[in-house]
Amino acid sequence: MKRRDFLGALAGTAALAHGGVPAIARPRRRADWLLVPMDDAQGDHLKAYGVTFRVLERGGKAEWFLNYRNGSFLLPADAGTQRDAAVAGVVFEQMGEGQVAEIKATLSQGNMDAVPLEKAPKVAVYAPPNAAPWDDAVTMALQYAGINFDKVWDAEVLGERLKTYDWLHLHHEDFTGQYSKFYLTYAGAPWLQEMVDRNQRMARQLGFANVPAEKKAVARTIAAFVERGGFLFAMCTATETLDLALASDGVDIAANFADGTPMDPDAAKKMHWERALAFKDARLELSPSMAVYSEIDGHQVNSPDRRQPLGAFSLFNFSAKIDPVPTMLVQNHRQVIPDFYGLTTSFRKDSLKPGVTVLADEPGASWAKYIHGERGQGTWTFLGGHDPEDPQHQVGDAPTDLSVHPHSPGYRLILNNVLFPAAKKKELKT
Repeated sequence: MKRRDFLGALAGTAALAHGGVPAIARPRRRADWLLVPMDDAQGDHLKAYGVTFRVLERGGKAEWFLNYRNGSFLLPADAGTQRDAAVAGVVFEQMGEGQVAEIKATLSQGNMDAVPLEKAPKVAVYAPPNAAPWDDAVTMALQYAGINFDKVWDAEVLGERLKTYDWLHLHHEDFTGQYSKFYLTYAGAPWLQEMVDRNQRMARQLGFANVPAEKKAVARTIAAFVERGGFLFAMCTATETLDLALASDGVDIAANFADGTPMDPDAAKKMHWERALAFKDARLELSPSMAVYSEIDGHQVNSPDRRQPLGAFSLFNFSAKIDPVPTMLVQNHRQVIPDFYGLTTSFRKDSLKPGVTVLADEPGASWAKYIHGERGQGTWTFLGGHDPEDPQHQVGDAPTDLSVHPHSPGYRLILNNVLFPAAKKKELKT
């Protein structure tokens, strides 16, 4: 006997024992919808995205209630969805059509909106074949939420495999071909030697003279993916080095760490910033003895005399009805989020191109944390830092256990990016 039936039987027995007349049993009306709240009532914010994503994968329809209970979801109340949510520990509320109509009437009155979600994007993560999952916050978020994805690397990118995906993530790949300048601290480390060897073998296999040339070709292919309608989300080093690689096409900006030769001192004058996605006119770091690429990063974590302390960043508010895309990207149950370092932690505002949308910054600081823009038919979004729940992440640190952080506001920003490409295209006004 199910627990609710057992309790019901007890109630009926108690009524008879007191001389009462049992009420006539009426069948409970089946719920039409499930409201998945994303405020503090939610049991697992991160897995709520996975439940919603899987509804779309199964061919179901959903809606994202922007700015209503911190970005809640409306899902069909079929048995499979209810079971999926219950197993994941995701809180939901059963609702009839009348209750949903009342919520939508509320949405129409303020800075809120209902955005239809129609089709799950096909997701790819750019990473070497042997990359550990804890090396990348997005891989961890996708695995924890239960969102399917494929890994791709240079051979797949240059082999035009990206045409089969809608959404691509980049994390800490160094697209300048300098191996993140890890040789300054980790020279002789087996993992670094393996990284160098793997990249050099891949460059030769693909017919390039060296790794910097091969990485620039990969960067151009990724930019073309965005131009023809792809959704790009990048974090950490990939944000800065992707644009440096794009802007330096035909320019040598890789210092030679083997013999300590700096890059061409005139390289900055030869940069083609119009080819970059987000940044412009940034001063390059010429020295091979400094683990910094340029002045784009406001925190300069690897430069002791320039390094800035961590603070907290604030999400901006946008008009849900006029600017649904940035509104989707900042949905959260916290507006102020503790900052976290990465090889690229933040983006100096004076290095941003006109038209770039700042989604979050540290109030009073000269840098932004979270930015977004368009390229051709597609969009890109950059989030500085490496791991939202490991602010001082170091090579070799233990992996973050997201079951300890199911309400992480920083990881919600990542999953906002995974889900927003599912939005009905005619609703995307920015």
